[in-house]
Amino acid sequence: MYKCLNRGALRVQAEWEECLPLAKAAGFEGVDPELGADSSAAQVSDALAANDLRIGGAGLPVEFRADEETFKAGLESLKKIAPIAAAANCTRFATYILSFSDDLPFEENFSQHARRLGEAARILAASGCRIGLEFLGPKTLRDGHDYEFIHTMGRMLELCAAVGSNAGLLLDAWHWYTSRSTVAALQALTPDQIVYVHINDAPLDVAIDDQIDDQRALHGDTGVIDLAGFCTALRAIGYDGPVVPEPFINEFGDMDAGDVVDRAGKAYAGFWG
Repeated sequence: MYKCLNRGALRVQAEWEECLPLAKAAGFEGVDPELGADSSAAQVSDALAANDLRIGGAGLPVEFRADEETFKAGLESLKKIAPIAAAANCTRFATYILSFSDDLPFEENFSQHARRLGEAARILAASGCRIGLEFLGPKTLRDGHDYEFIHTMGRMLELCAAVGSNAGLLLDAWHWYTSRSTVAALQALTPDQIVYVHINDAPLDVAIDDQIDDQRALHGDTGVIDLAGFCTALRAIGYDGPVVPEPFINEFGDMDAGDVVDRAGKAYAGFWG
């Protein structure tokens, strides 16, 4: 597995290509590209190679949470983007799954997700790409909504199985922690069950059930989340993909891009091994 930068996840105010030399200088080994239907796979690959960086993953460009027309339009975009991504060796796509609904009970919601994401997964599979699905752990996200939905690793693996053989987890340390999962649960996974990984930390002196999704800390800053155990377990089972900081720190958006990237790169030191 390798340290990978996603500029959006760090609120970095620079284009992704501008982040490449910053990432290299900060000790990152990869960067997530930003791909569109008019992207050039050769230009993406050349830009990364020029900075001796690996390619990371990409967000799923399909709005499967909206109406059917919007969803179908997203599939058409994916049909254009997936071959470009694959040509640049970007074979990992990922998205998050809301842990609640105010419209659909669990089983109906599960069926809709399985159908829609299954269609996206088949498009990705045709280009040799995979799809990672992220469960959202915090109890505070589900509070006040009519229906709960998937918010644990085990249930998300059930959805992955329903979506397709190229579906796996987007595994986020924050959601692993707030769902009260364990290192043992990670050790029971196989590497093909994980597509993409986020790391972060949690604020001090906040009970697990009181943690709020957008109030996080940079990986290793507080030590609330057992990132050493998290990463050791992923390494032991053979996960070989990107490990991307996603701390949701708004003030990073007001800071110099190089300072943010450098701080994020140095933050791995306490637990990476």
